[in-house]
Amino acid sequence: MSFHICLVEPEIPNNTGNIARTCAVTGSILHLIRPLGFSTDDKYLKRAGMDYWHHVDVRYYDSFDEFQSSFPKGRFFCATTKAQKHYSSFEFREGDIFVFGKETAGLPSEILETYRETCMRIPMKPDIRSLNLGNSAAIVIYEALRQTGYPDLV
Repeated sequence: MSFHICLVEPEIPNNTGNIARTCAVTGSILHLIRPLGFSTDDKYLKRAGMDYWHHVDVRYYDSFDEFQSSFPKGRFFCATTKAQKHYSSFEFREGDIFVFGKETAGLPSEILETYRETCMRIPMKPDIRSLNLGNSAAIVIYEALRQTGYPDLV
C-alpha cells in the first residue's frame, strides 16, 4: 500500500514535476485533476528533463468528484492555509490521500467544506503568502512516511 497525492487543477509544470519526483522516490501515487495548466505528453516531459516520469504511477481525472468516487472509503486530508490544525497533529496511515489545490487559488471551498475536519496547514509566518506547492507536498508526505516507519524505503 502507498500514499496518494492529489493535485487539483495544477498550473505550474515545475511544481507538478517536483511532486512527481517525490512520488517516484517514495512510491506514492500521483493523481492529477484536469484541467492542467501544461501538457504531460512524452515530448514535453523529455524536454523538461522529467526522465523519471515513467517511475511514477500517475492517474488522471476530469473532476474531483470522479477522483473522490474512486476512493469511497478513502481518508482525505486537504492542505490549505485556511486550516486551524497543523499537518503534524494528524495520525496518518498507509493509503491516506493528500489533496492540494492549484497554485493561484488553493482548493475550492466545496472541497474544504466537505473535508473540514481533516483540513491541515503547514505552520508559517502569517505575512508570507505560502510555501511552494512542491515543498508543501514533500513536507506532508514525509511526515506520513515518518509516522508509518518509511515502509519499503531504505
